[in-house]
Amino acid sequence: MTFNIQRKDTVIFIYLEGKLLGSYNDALLLDQVADLQEEGVKYAAIDLSKLELINSTGIGLLMRILVKFRNRSGEVCLIKPSENIRKLLIITKLMAIFSVVENEEDALQCLCN
Repeated sequence: MTFNIQRKDTVIFIYLEGKLLGSYNDALLLDQVADLQEEGVKYAAIDLSKLELINSTGIGLLMRILVKFRNRSGEVCLIKPSENIRKLLIITKLMAIFSVVENEEDALQCLCN
């Protein structure tokens, strides 16, 4: 899995690509998220549109990010999961925990309103 983070005021956009199966990048991503939270970021939108596959470790990473933000009165939403990942989110009941939107504009509205 590779990732890229872009900051827009108090929102970060995390772009994930490849397979979210658990790797050394997970700790790096969590460290960068924690650093940005220290700088005042309250919200995160995680773009899943280029994610091919996710396993339980990957779901755990998404949950850790969610908990980090909610513990600081923030929120996380997911952007455009593929059909397979959407099905997994439904089966695991994570659609009830995460807000899922179709694009960045919807993410900003969901998080900042």
